[in-house]
Amino acid sequence: MALDTKLCTFTGRMVIVGFGSIGQGVLPLLLRHIDGLTADRITIVTAEERGREEAEHYGVAFHNNPLDNDNFFQILKPLIDKGDFLVNLSVDVSSVALIEFCQRVGAFYTDTCTEPWAGGYTDSSLSPSLRSNYALRETALALRSRFEGGPTALITHGANPGLVSHFVKQALLNIAADTGVETDIPADRDGWGRLAQKLGIKTIHVAERDTQVSNQPKQIGEFVNTWSIDGFVGEGCQPAELGWGTHEKALPPDGRRHEFGCDSAIYLMRPGAATRVRTWTPLEGPFHGFLITHSEAISISDYFTVREGGKVVYRPTCHYAYHPCDDAVMSLHELVGKNYNMQAEQRLMMHEITGGMDELGVLLMGHPKGAYWYGSRLDIDTARSLAPYNNATSMQVTSTVLGGIVWTLENPTRGVVEPDEVDFRRVLDIAAPYLGEVVGAYGDWTPLQDRNTLFPEDIDEDDPWQFKNFRVV
Repeated sequence: MALDTKLCTFTGRMVIVGFGSIGQGVLPLLLRHIDGLTADRITIVTAEERGREEAEHYGVAFHNNPLDNDNFFQILKPLIDKGDFLVNLSVDVSSVALIEFCQRVGAFYTDTCTEPWAGGYTDSSLSPSLRSNYALRETALALRSRFEGGPTALITHGANPGLVSHFVKQALLNIAADTGVETDIPADRDGWGRLAQKLGIKTIHVAERDTQVSNQPKQIGEFVNTWSIDGFVGEGCQPAELGWGTHEKALPPDGRRHEFGCDSAIYLMRPGAATRVRTWTPLEGPFHGFLITHSEAISISDYFTVREGGKVVYRPTCHYAYHPCDDAVMSLHELVGKNYNMQAEQRLMMHEITGGMDELGVLLMGHPKGAYWYGSRLDIDTARSLAPYNNATSMQVTSTVLGGIVWTLENPTRGVVEPDEVDFRRVLDIAAPYLGEVVGAYGDWTPLQDRNTLFPEDIDEDDPWQFKNFRVV
């Protein structure tokens, strides 16, 4: 796909709620690739002044008007009607409330994660289970029966969650081809689950290493990151969550099951910002990542579940294993040391980035060739050459948001949809020109490799893919 290709036509109005790094990065892509979508048909509704200069550059209406449960209907109703599109890229705005609003007025909808209203992630009156991504997903999916056949609402469709679900499907096809397993592209979720089962996939990591650096070091009392700081801290303060596979022999000592819903996942009685796991990417090699909760850990495990006679016979373990840029790691350590109280200053790294890349992909383990990573290697110079107002991290998200919007317009009456249910080939075709080098690589790495015998741990040598072997304790 050329960078000036018009992918679809849309002549309705579009409202972008939230205009942080992802909103700012996706705006030029929308204007570039969607025919009929002109600046005068776009409105930005956000909670801060950041991004006003870009909006003025493109001639897009910009309203600094934070949404809450009391005012969102009054603010959005004049801006959104039947056939229009709401792109929710905010934090602290309820995704479920906006989905319901769009369904009632007949508008399309997409977001990159399922958000609660402000304070929902850290509400001490709620149990860890009820403030988890698992609970948020169950609440969003409960809308399906009410709005079946309604305007498409594609939820949680950024890089991760989102793009990584499409990577998993392509990775499975690649492994099948490389191991001599003949298969057509599965036609449904049962077919995909049985392919993963046949290949012996036990564990899937969303394995990401961000190496972007800047010429402005992190200061004491400052949180620095390459994407939404509020979003990252919100996730980090939630309980660590992971899809829980059928090969696992025992729950972690601090692991808990939910008492409702699809039962595809568990949570730990500690926040993701304080939970680390061993993982691997081709360029970085082995490293420790944070087990930050993400909805793809739950949806992927759920989607690839195989049932026979109503009983679950196969499900992979799945979770995020994230090493952010080094300044973000230091910011996170400082945050945890201050008892999870946010630093007074925040800085989103963008123009000051001088080098590095985001190596984002999926690591599929347990098949005959061991471990296979498939994903995007996007460096900062390439990202800047592809589109303005982006760094390497945001570009992986914004290109997938674009792909999701195009797919939604091409499939307008699907109701509430998750990334795992989308045509992965269509989205990958749209996003690929913006992802840098998209590669697959096999490795002989396991979490038991190079363990230091000076510090013996409780490990399972018979099955390297047990979660207890990945966890850093």
